[in-house]
Amino acid sequence: MSTARGERTSVPTPRPPASGSSAAGADSHGLDEYGYAPKLERSIGSFASFAAGVSYISILTGTFQLFYFGYGTAGPAYLWSWPLVFVGQLLVALVFAELSSRFAVAGSLYNWTKQLASPTVAWIAGWTMLVASVVTLSAVVLAFQLTLPQLWSGFQLVGSADDPVSYALNAVILGGVVVVFTTVVNAFGVKLMSRINSTGVFIELIAAVAIIVLLAVHVKRGPDVVLDTRGIGVDHPGGYFGAFLVAALASGYVMYGFDTASSLGEETKDPRRTAPRAVLRAVVASFVLGGLILLLALMSAPDLDDPLIGSASGGLQHLVLSTVGSGFGVPFLVCVVVAVLVCSLAVHTATVRMAFAMARDNNLPFAEKLAHISPRFKTPVLPAVVVGVLAIVVLVVNVGQPQIFTVITSLAVGMIYLAYLVVTVSLLVARLRGRWPRPLPDGSPAPFTLGRWGLPVNVLAVLWGVAMMVNLLWPRQEVYNASAPFHWYLQYGAVLFIVVVVGGGALYYRLRLRHRSGVLTSHAASAGEGA
Repeated sequence: MSTARGERTSVPTPRPPASGSSAAGADSHGLDEYGYAPKLERSIGSFASFAAGVSYISILTGTFQLFYFGYGTAGPAYLWSWPLVFVGQLLVALVFAELSSRFAVAGSLYNWTKQLASPTVAWIAGWTMLVASVVTLSAVVLAFQLTLPQLWSGFQLVGSADDPVSYALNAVILGGVVVVFTTVVNAFGVKLMSRINSTGVFIELIAAVAIIVLLAVHVKRGPDVVLDTRGIGVDHPGGYFGAFLVAALASGYVMYGFDTASSLGEETKDPRRTAPRAVLRAVVASFVLGGLILLLALMSAPDLDDPLIGSASGGLQHLVLSTVGSGFGVPFLVCVVVAVLVCSLAVHTATVRMAFAMARDNNLPFAEKLAHISPRFKTPVLPAVVVGVLAIVVLVVNVGQPQIFTVITSLAVGMIYLAYLVVTVSLLVARLRGRWPRPLPDGSPAPFTLGRWGLPVNVLAVLWGVAMMVNLLWPRQEVYNASAPFHWYLQYGAVLFIVVVVGGGALYYRLRLRHRSGVLTSHAASAGEGA
């Protein structure tokens, strides 16, 4: 049973915890403000929260998966896109840190926007992020194909790695196996996920530092290598700048997902203080370590003219192995595999929390089942299974598509940046209308606030989001249909996909879901207190 409500723009009136429920009220961290009863297990500590954000960004996954694309498109000078993207994403992270300090609730982007804008805008933000996260999970697991066959040829289960179709098919098979693993782990609860994720992130951080040290030992040229364009851009529309904008996607594809720490707010200890720190630390740590790996890799590469450096079958994996030797390189590639694994796990976890948050408000089909918390595992099991199945479907649909890597990644990241933009625009509108900053229900300020810097940071975050959306979704043939056969619907695939998914979803919400939207009785604060 749900509470029917129409479109509204007002903020729900805070309500104090009911008497007789001191335990629930003490651990609610403001959930009663939204009318929710605390159902998820609060067991995530400070490092685990930080690890969730870092593992989603995943320095080793992103840099090793996409280095070849950036280098092959714009040469060593593409590295300038790394600090450029960092500055832009730091602006967004600061906005998210402020929001996570005020609203410590699952499905962060969806629930934040629900407090800032209309229910329709909130649903679009949540729906966009939900679909994007499913596609992102499919995109991340494809990274195993870029590393495992280089560790052992036996991981090329079908055909030859030299055949683009077999290469893509093998990526789907390896990715499908990993999705099954992340589904099982997420179904068994957040404690198991947190332990595996934190261990994997610890290994990833140690490996990143070790790779930096070893590459530094093998340096062959100075840092001025980042000024080398390799003569690229002569025949490119827009010259080198045009090529650079395309290559910048390699950095834009990496530095996102830091909101995962806030999406686990209901399962985090002292979330209003822990989540903002985790969000910002994840972005900064990823920028520093990832940037050093990329810079030192270029400075230590034995031969910058090696065609494999700019090839999907070689890339940064090949560069590391050829630089430090297989004796050291192979163990580090194993660490890359671990990083991709925990990245996949974090993406799956964040997607489950978004599905749960929307279902709890009766804003998804079969909401009662999707919002059900397992009494044994203290986690929503069905969303974990559904997300896993959908991610595998995305992979299977792309069987036989050699361009699967760039197409799926571009679709996923474009939609995530769109969801981020919806949040930053919603907050900016709230600021301009005098509805932000908003104190906590007890009247005290949130632990983290941007103060007088809030408005300029918010404005710049919105401008950055618009610029990235244009660059990500621009229908370039070299990104969305780089090889034959050439079809207009492939080149415009990202734009068409987003229009259909977001537009169709919004229409479905307006015509059907919004009329029954409301907190499920089983998750209402009064029900939790009565229990």
